[in-house]
Parts: sequence; C-alpha cells; structure tokens
Amino acid sequence: MAQHKTRYRVTPQAKGTSARQQADWQARYGEDLDLVKNQDHILAYIEAVRTAPTWSVDVYNKIVQRMGREGRPIIPKAHIRRSYLALIDTGEVERDDEVLLRLRMKPTRTLSGVAPVTVLTKPYPCPGQCVFCPADEAMPKSYLSNEPGAMRALILGFDPWEQVCRRIRTMQRTGHATDKIELLILGGTWSSYPRDYQEWFVRRCFDAMNEKSAESLEEAHYINETAPHRNVGLVIETRPDRITPEEVIWLRRLGVTRVQLGVQTLDDAISAKNRRGETASQVRQAMCLLRGAGMKVAIHIMPNLLGATPAGDLAVFRQVWDDPAMRPDEMKIYPTGLLRGTELYDHYEQGSYCPYTEEELVDLLVACKQLVPRYCRLNRVMRDIPAPDIADGVTTSNLRQVVQESLWQAGTPCQCIRCREVRKELVDPERITINRLNYDTDHSREVFLSADTPDDRLAGFLRLSLPTAPAAITEIDGKALIRQVQVYGPVVALEEDPGTRAQHQGLGSRLIAAALNLAAEAGFREIAVIAAVGTRAYYRRFGFELDELYMSRQV
Repeated sequence: MAQHKTRYRVTPQAKGTSARQQADWQARYGEDLDLVKNQDHILAYIEAVRTAPTWSVDVYNKIVQRMGREGRPIIPKAHIRRSYLALIDTGEVERDDEVLLRLRMKPTRTLSGVAPVTVLTKPYPCPGQCVFCPADEAMPKSYLSNEPGAMRALILGFDPWEQVCRRIRTMQRTGHATDKIELLILGGTWSSYPRDYQEWFVRRCFDAMNEKSAESLEEAHYINETAPHRNVGLVIETRPDRITPEEVIWLRRLGVTRVQLGVQTLDDAISAKNRRGETASQVRQAMCLLRGAGMKVAIHIMPNLLGATPAGDLAVFRQVWDDPAMRPDEMKIYPTGLLRGTELYDHYEQGSYCPYTEEELVDLLVACKQLVPRYCRLNRVMRDIPAPDIADGVTTSNLRQVVQESLWQAGTPCQCIRCREVRKELVDPERITINRLNYDTDHSREVFLSADTPDDRLAGFLRLSLPTAPAAITEIDGKALIRQVQVYGPVVALEEDPGTRAQHQGLGSRLIAAALNLAAEAGFREIAVIAAVGTRAYYRRFGFELDELYMSRQV
C-alpha cells in the first residue's frame, strides 16, 4: 500500500511560490504606493475616474490605456483606491463616494449579502484514495499550489490568523464592507484533522475577526458577538463517511453552520471504481444527521468520473432531487479535471478514460441546471483549476456563461437561488412578496420562504425545518428549526443607511415572523435557530436566547 501511494505522489512544483508570482502577489496585496513619488499620477487617475460620464470595466480599461500613452505608470486599481483614501485622510482631496464605488475591486464578491473569507488548513493525510485527486505535497489533499486561494495560503504558511487578517484588509482596501464575515475553511477532509488543531485553527480565525486574542474558543465566540467583523456563517468541508452524531455535536461546538460534503456520485459502482471508499447509504445518513442538526448542506458532484457516462451522470443528478434523503441546500458541480500525476491520468494514457468534449459537458450541465429546484443554490459548475494543469478536457473559463446562454435560448432559465438573487438591483420593500415552497426529506418537512420581487428576483429567504423524526441532538429534539435566514444584495454595514438595497429593509424580520406563524400552525411549541456566533445579537431582538449550541424561544 505504501508503494502504491508513493507512486502517485506528485513532487511539489511550488507554482504559487515562484519569485515572479510572489512579486505579483505582493504588488497587488502588499504595501501601499509611495504617495510622495506617485501623487501626481494618482490624482490623474482619480480625475479621469471622476469625470467619466458612464462607468464600466471597458471605461476603466480605456482610462488605463490612456494613462499609459501619456507616459504614466500602470497602477493597479487596488493601489489607486488605497492611495485615494490616504489622500482623503491627509486632506489633499475631498471624498467622493461615486469615485470610491467606481474603484471597488470585484464588486460581485459581496453581492450575496456577506463578505466571504476563505482560508486553507495545512497539508494533512486524507483518508481517501480517490483516483482523480492530485497529491501536491505542499498542499492539503485535492488542492494545487497555483490555485488563487491556495497560493495565498501557501505564501502565508497556512496561518489562520494571517489568512483572515490579510483577506479582511484586502477587502477593506478594495471597497467592501467587512462587518459580516462568512468564514470558509477549506483543505482536504476537515474531520480527519486532530481536534486540538481544529479548535486552535477556528479560534485563531475568530481572533483575527475580533482583532484581539482569546484564551479559549468559547471566549473568542463571546467576543465576536460584538466584534468589528462578526461571523455570520462558518463553513467546513469533509467526507460523508466522517459524519457521525458525535461529529455533528463537535462541529456545532466549533460554531459550524454549513457543511460541504464531497459526495461526487451516488452510483456505488462508479464510487468503487474511483476508490472513493464510501457508499450512497453513508451519504444519505450524513445528510440526515446534518440537516437534523440544522446545518445547511452543500454537496459536491463530479460528472465524468472514471467509468461514468453523460447519461449515468444525469441519472445521478435526478436522484439528488428525487430522493427525499438528499435534496441539498446548495451544490457545486465539479466536472472531473484530468491532472497529470494522478491514477486517473494512468487510465487516460492506457485508453480506459476519456474526458467529455465541451459539447457533451455543456449539454449535460444544461440538463442538470434545468432540474435544480428553487430552494437550492448552485454555487459552481466548474472548479477553478488553472488551465495549464488540465492534461485534457474542457478548460473553458466562462463555462457557466455558456451554459446560461443555452438555457435562455431554450426558454428554460435556471431557477436556482444564485441565478435569482437581486444582486445590484434596487429593491422596494413594499413590493416584496413572501412565498412558500414545501418539500419533504427523510427527517422533516422543509419550508423555503422566499422574499420575491415583482419580476421574480430573490431578495432573501428563510429555511424552516419542521422535523418528522427525532433529532440527534437532544437540545433541539421536538423543536421547529430555522436553518438559515439570508437577505441578498450588496453588503450594507451595520450602521449604514441601506437606501434601496435589500439589506436592513426589514425583510429578515418579515421572514422570521412568517416562520414563527408556520411553526405554531404545525403544532410546535418551541422553535430553535442555528445561529452563527456573530448573529446572536440579531436573534435576541426576536426573543431567542442562547441555550448551549442553539438559540431558542417559545412559539
């Protein structure tokens, strides 16, 4: 066995730590420009941005090109924005909010209502032996050192405090509010790491959000309730066969509210051929335990595994929605990437594996997206693996856009949460309608309450679970359970006037009031909520009080 594992071990290429990449990374995210030396150039950029009659990416690119023709240096937008803020602080220029808005980097990053901060754990042995997984010794299992987020973690030595601090600082400098942080902890199989490491890692992430160190995780949680950067969601990723009742309780003690499960397939024969080491029965059990504990469940599905066919993949996808034991809240579709140095690549060289063509993959993804119900958020349809690392197969970077265009042409636009979010659109709270969608699972009657605009855009939603089976955690047994409250649109700081943006318009209050009424109608006397640490103060406004792992109140 040891020889077999060594055979498919890839020598780390350290792509993310080459001198050039480190220099590029530091130039973008490192120290500010020398204002004394570059002030004239910065002022020229700012004036061009301010006076542009309209604004778009193309307009900005033309400004940069014009500056180059004038003999000025090409300055990254992040540096221009930070320098502008510094000049405001020194009184050199007056603040213009429109200029700051135009200089915001990656505006879509916080359009879902929270500021996502992704961190990676250190490399650690994974219990899986999957044939498709890369094994870069410098990275956690399944990650490559030149993936954007992985590169950052590698350069920062996988230090949780450094990673969180750097991401928050970068988002602030690029114009994003950071008082509502969704923390995503990625890297291999979380549940296989030693628990003392897990607790330390989470505590240090909270220390970074709190801007102060705590002696214990419990203290860090308490501080975060009123911290500058409040945690509104904590996400980990793990394997379904690692989920047990004890593991679910442990995850709640850490503060986890959402779990990403590497399901990949529900076909046991395909799973065995790819040496997944788990069964569809274990997936169903994990889904039941997590949903019963109030967790949001996101699953990963991988088309084009060894032995798979487009027809078989579509059948698996149908099963995800037809089987009451499945029906996840979120999903990522990760078409199998053929990477050199993996066992799957050996099959490819031997002629026993062939990647789907782009036409086959697009047709499959179109068919899959047509099946996604309105209560699910389809986060991705392609993994962000750099194209040079793909030995063969589809490398189209805008695959989701290609699929979306095909759906619109067919008259069947995707109905998933992500495709319906209001994002940058203006919202009139008086014209919002609360709609109800029921669906059954093997543990509960689930109610998806959606706050819809007149043109059927999604301004927010609430997930209410009305259990029909005992809970694995006695604290919430017999209680209705709010699993998620989400209001969409650009992040609005806690003290900021929302204007016509969806956040802070009372949509959350309306959704919670509706959930309380439905729980009472269903005969429940108590209702609990799986509250992220930084949302506890919010739920106290509605009469919820902290018990041990959850908050609850009488209906």
